[in-house]
Amino acid sequence: MVARILRRFIFVVLVLLLVLPVSMALGKSTSEEEKGIKLTFAGDILLDGYVGNQITKYGANYPFEKVAPKFKEADMVFANLETPVSTKGQPVADKTFVFRSKPTTLAGLVYAGIDGVSLANNHILDYGKEAMMDTFVQLNKYKIGYTGAGKNIKEAFTPFVQTIQDKRIAVLGVSRVLSGTSWHAGKNSGGAASAYTLEPMLSEIKKSAEENDYTIVYIHWNEEFKDYPEPYARKMAQQMVDSGADMIIGAHSHCLMGIEYYKHKPIYYSLGNFVFNRSTRGGDKTLDSMIVDFEIKDSVITSKITPVKIIHGQPNYMSETYNKKTYKLLNKLSYNANIDAQGRVTEK
Repeated sequence: MVARILRRFIFVVLVLLLVLPVSMALGKSTSEEEKGIKLTFAGDILLDGYVGNQITKYGANYPFEKVAPKFKEADMVFANLETPVSTKGQPVADKTFVFRSKPTTLAGLVYAGIDGVSLANNHILDYGKEAMMDTFVQLNKYKIGYTGAGKNIKEAFTPFVQTIQDKRIAVLGVSRVLSGTSWHAGKNSGGAASAYTLEPMLSEIKKSAEENDYTIVYIHWNEEFKDYPEPYARKMAQQMVDSGADMIIGAHSHCLMGIEYYKHKPIYYSLGNFVFNRSTRGGDKTLDSMIVDFEIKDSVITSKITPVKIIHGQPNYMSETYNKKTYKLLNKLSYNANIDAQGRVTEK
């Protein structure tokens, strides 16, 4: 009798030793699958002019002090750097506004947890190719990734890629707002990745989609201070999605624009300014901004908006009243997207 009980006990123990590790492994696998990839995007960042003066007064971290804790919760944070960062070069003569920021201001981006930036915009060559090339050096020095500009067209169209939970996330920076063809990167000449022509842009998006798990296009486009995208932008967005883009993020208008879905892929036409000077031409709406959080979970992409307002060059979280006003505006400006009372964005 005792021997039989002992045999049963040993049998139960052996079964538990075999089953528990498998159960624990399955539990771990399920937990890992449930964990989503969190991507955060912001709009235009300028570290010169009024913002530069604020940095001189309060330090490089100042513009990002309010948003840094949120940024640090994301797996990847990305924005548009609307300025060369250098002490070199000479200002171009035929522009009303030219920017150049001190290299030390990049410490603020590091503090905020910003992983990468797009350089494809209409200010990257404000101080010529020497300052642009030095911008690459400075970004590398501070270990900030970049895309959208390079010493030739191949480099300019090279996406910023980050591996998160074994998934390759690529961001490709391009611009359809450049100060002449001399700003376009060429086979043997430095410049920005141009979106004025569909090629090589669409081929590069397709290539990125083949090489990476997710491809985001961060594009400088549309007209300044306008509420709605130009017709070409809506068509181009569809062509980019057809070529393999999973998300499209827009900048340049210096104000918020709406959201559209195409083939269930989100298109944010403009995130507005983020760290920037107030525009006298655009008025107070150039101070309204938003942070967009994307989550990729089980191959499904969801997004949520957090409104912020630029006060003294610094994005600040505001009251529930301000947030509701922003959601109402975005619902008005959007096409087939809905923004609920918590900022969650869904396709209609």
